[in-house]
Amino acid sequence: MAGIKRKKITIVGAGATGATTAHWCAAKELGDIVLLDVVSGVPQGRALDLLQSAPLEGFDCSVIGTNNYDDTAGSDVVVITAGSPRKPGMSRDDLLNINSNIVRTAAREALNRSPEAILIVLTNPLDVMCWVALRASGLPKNRVVGQSGVLDSARFRTFIAEEIGVSFEDVSAMVLGGHGDSMVPLVRYAHVGGVPVAQLLSRDRIEKLVERTRFGGGEIVGLMGTSAYYAPAAAVTQMIEAILRDKKRLIPCAAYLEGEYGQNGVFAGVPVILGGNGVERIIELELDALESEAFAASCRDVRENMARLSGSGSE
Repeated sequence: MAGIKRKKITIVGAGATGATTAHWCAAKELGDIVLLDVVSGVPQGRALDLLQSAPLEGFDCSVIGTNNYDDTAGSDVVVITAGSPRKPGMSRDDLLNINSNIVRTAAREALNRSPEAILIVLTNPLDVMCWVALRASGLPKNRVVGQSGVLDSARFRTFIAEEIGVSFEDVSAMVLGGHGDSMVPLVRYAHVGGVPVAQLLSRDRIEKLVERTRFGGGEIVGLMGTSAYYAPAAAVTQMIEAILRDKKRLIPCAAYLEGEYGQNGVFAGVPVILGGNGVERIIELELDALESEAFAASCRDVRENMARLSGSGSE
């Protein structure tokens, strides 16, 4: 509508995940899009290619590619996907030192041009990179959030739906903790049309789905030799939409904890209300003893990586 300023989305990193995020955002007309990368020609070419699909798909928004952070000025949301992808045999944690400098630079450069933006981090190892971005940007904790639980929960939901043979739409599930192999799929909170999954599947079958969820990213890396991008991009687009349209979605995201779930000074996946102010509220679920222990163990893994990064002199 004429006279209404459109929202602006900057995506740092024009690789497969960044470009696919731009695709999802354009298709939903979430705002004008800036695709930024250090490699000359790549963001420009991908942005132009995407823009030329507008007459076919019927979306009206600007899509530009650039190597210059000045073009990102005035962004409402900044998404950091830039970093080295996983290769076969690598864990997310192996990317620690490689990606910390990339995320630190991206957060500082982008927020210098867009001081009011909300920052979403996708770069792995996700929870530690959120911490790096928080420190580098100087933003309040509600304006730095990581995409972890949205993706991990989607994988868990997918596997449950396939195993039972039901619509993906009817499955609800939640995964907490760090975005790594110690993540915590909450079986007690998984339902199909309101029916607990534990009433539909045996314990052994559920445990196999839990394990597949924990290693869901690695399964894809092993199959195609690099990180996933369709589902991660769709997951972050859901987060972007929740923020830009102030939808107040209750979804699991990597948020900075200060006492919640008994944890302090660490990013971890927890249910949050995500809206126009970013992480507007952290929801504390009632966890049983085993769930609490698993969540604490996952947070310890994140802290170990934080300590490794600090000890390396990269922080």
